Amino acid sequence: MKDRTYIADLKNHVDKSVTLYGWVAKARPTGKVAFITMRDGSGMCQCVLEKSDTTEPFFDVAKKLSQETSFSITGTPHLDERAPGGVELHDITACHIMGESNEYPITPKPHGVDFLMKQRHLWFRSQRQWHILRIRATIVDAIRQFFNGEGFKLIDTPIFAPAIGEGTSTLFEVEYFGEQIFLAQTGQLYVEAACMAHDKVYCFGPTFRAEKSKTRRHLTEFWMVEPEMAFCELDDVLALGERFVTSVVQRILKDNRDDLEAIGRDIATLEAIQAPFHKLRYADAVDILHGPKAKELLEKDLEEKTAQVAALNDKITELEETEKTAKKQWQKEKAAQDIQAAREDRAELEEQIANIPTHMRLAAEFEFGSDLGGSDETIISRLHDRPVFVTHYPKEVKAFYMRVDRSDDKVVENFDLLAPEGYGEVIGGSMREEDYDILLERIKAHSLPVENFEWYLDLRRYGSVPHGGFGLGVERTVAWLCGLKHIRETIPYPRMLGKLYP
Repeated sequence: MKDRTYIADLKNHVDKSVTLYGWVAKARPTGKVAFITMRDGSGMCQCVLEKSDTTEPFFDVAKKLSQETSFSITGTPHLDERAPGGVELHDITACHIMGESNEYPITPKPHGVDFLMKQRHLWFRSQRQWHILRIRATIVDAIRQFFNGEGFKLIDTPIFAPAIGEGTSTLFEVEYFGEQIFLAQTGQLYVEAACMAHDKVYCFGPTFRAEKSKTRRHLTEFWMVEPEMAFCELDDVLALGERFVTSVVQRILKDNRDDLEAIGRDIATLEAIQAPFHKLRYADAVDILHGPKAKELLEKDLEEKTAQVAALNDKITELEETEKTAKKQWQKEKAAQDIQAAREDRAELEEQIANIPTHMRLAAEFEFGSDLGGSDETIISRLHDRPVFVTHYPKEVKAFYMRVDRSDDKVVENFDLLAPEGYGEVIGGSMREEDYDILLERIKAHSLPVENFEWYLDLRRYGSVPHGGFGLGVERTVAWLCGLKHIRETIPYPRMLGKLYP
């Protein structure tokens, strides 16, 4: 639209006539004045429509605008600190409906998660989802800018892969012209080849894991960025990860502070994400799980969450009484909404309480040599105020390509980066095994078909060098930086076990 002004730019057009195009977020008619909140993708603006000789031709129609109706409106922006975005539209001279919206299914009242998931194509019009996806867009852009600025070359890797990159239990099999291949779990092996040509490279795209898990941390399709460097040591890879994560955090604090505040994120917690990060060896992490701090943390959780459930029970009882005795319909509806929200919070807390004894047992009985589970990572990360690197895991629980530590052949030179506040792993990385004979032995030890990895072994036959890298999951990072409880909110169309629509 040639005459279009975006809401985000209204402060540059104060006291000048502008035309906005967008959708009705909400409308509140009161006699001779209608307050219409418009969203246009760039922001929100309250339009104050007063009945007058100028507005009479369209006032009655505009007054009845329904949620999500698309329309254009012409008026004059005025500064108002109380208004969304600090600007309101007054002195309306034109209003035109473009597309009607009748009985929009996502109303202001609370809705269940299953319902919202089925309406995902509409759900991310909601204000909270709108803010989250804006933050995601910044994170994606910050990722690209960081690696481009560090001299890394983007290498696009295939989604169809003839061989595995991680565990065989998480593969999606695909028939490819009569051959069995897999959806890529990682682009890492391919960028390893590219780093031998370009020194520093990265890939960025969708990856797939067929884990039959319904936890809050799991998606079957997610986005991952994977940098790879030649001529480096483990400390170099850790330093890169530290610079990278702090850079992304600083970027969203700079560009998306309003979005973070709108979704209720604790800004001070993010401002504390500064280098240096904490560093632990795997053996130290096991000691933490077996130690008193882990037990004290979970016992405190049990006490606090039990008290929260009791408080919610009292709140629900009060709200149920309000719903019965309220004289006005809007009060009854408000009480009913609050009851549903409180019941959902209570159910979530009760589930967490039921899991705490299991988490306590898993931590106390954790066996040295096992891989860290989600609850283990949560405990360790919650006991640190900044991200924490956990390094040098036992080689038996890690991928075949990870470099065996030359000073201790029972462990590999790898790391996980655990985000604070219990968000767990957001990065997994390692040095890659550069020795041909050791790598061949590791492939055989994992019962993998050597013929599928001949090209990968070639990288060790012809000018092998020490090299390493990592993978960062975008969705887990969005969940952490936005303070979200469930990863399903971090991607426009989440794919989870049993969730394919829309």
